[in-house]
Amino acid sequence: MFGNCYPIAGDASKVRFLKSLPYADTRLVLFQAEIYNPDDFDHAIKGCETVLHLVTPKRHIQNSQFKNITDAALAAVKSTATSCIQSGTVKRLIYTSSLSAAYPVKIDGSGFKDFVDETCWTPPNLSFPFPDDIYKDHVNSKTSVEKEILSYDGKLDVVTLTCCGLPGGETILNHAPGNMWVCISQLTDWKEAYNALKFVEDFLGIIPVVHVDDACEAHIFCMGNPSISGRFFCPSGYVSTADISNYFQKNYP
Repeated sequence: MFGNCYPIAGDASKVRFLKSLPYADTRLVLFQAEIYNPDDFDHAIKGCETVLHLVTPKRHIQNSQFKNITDAALAAVKSTATSCIQSGTVKRLIYTSSLSAAYPVKIDGSGFKDFVDETCWTPPNLSFPFPDDIYKDHVNSKTSVEKEILSYDGKLDVVTLTCCGLPGGETILNHAPGNMWVCISQLTDWKEAYNALKFVEDFLGIIPVVHVDDACEAHIFCMGNPSISGRFFCPSGYVSTADISNYFQKNYP
């Protein structure tokens, strides 16, 4: 994004490694912000033409003003969208969503669709055997926030990119990110990572996969396209846990 002349705002403690990238000294601007303090983002948004909203809380902060992470995430996206509209400069708001917001149940609840696409929405109060409350909270949060942010389309261009089932690929980080551990969880026997992998398969019936480079290119494409809005899915393929296991057995015996 630096090479394409897109300045980036972010939290220095989380994106410090970006400072070593080409053009970061002139195109990277850092702001301190906390999603549980939604108004923090206003000063970072002013003057921007495009805003990418990627952050979602993973765990609830006790004793906060919000009841749960869904309320916190909704407050943040409402504040972000309002700041974008009031800025006078922002033309497009891009939200990174998750396929957890696309549970492929039929509208009448009679069964499941034979596909997963942009028409699929996870119903509220879904009855599903979530392995842990953190999964349930994540699903509720991502679904509610994506619907909320799409409601602002018309006041500015709103794009939601559903990139996550399971993103994978190389990393410029000096450590393996969480999604990488999930990808190789059958090799490492890390229970928590494998549980996350199995949850995706159980929830959607299949594991959507996308290379992290393709996910990044999708965001950049949406930034540069002169006219685009709506909901878009980004997975490049679909696999099962058995497919992943067979791949490792065949290529890394």
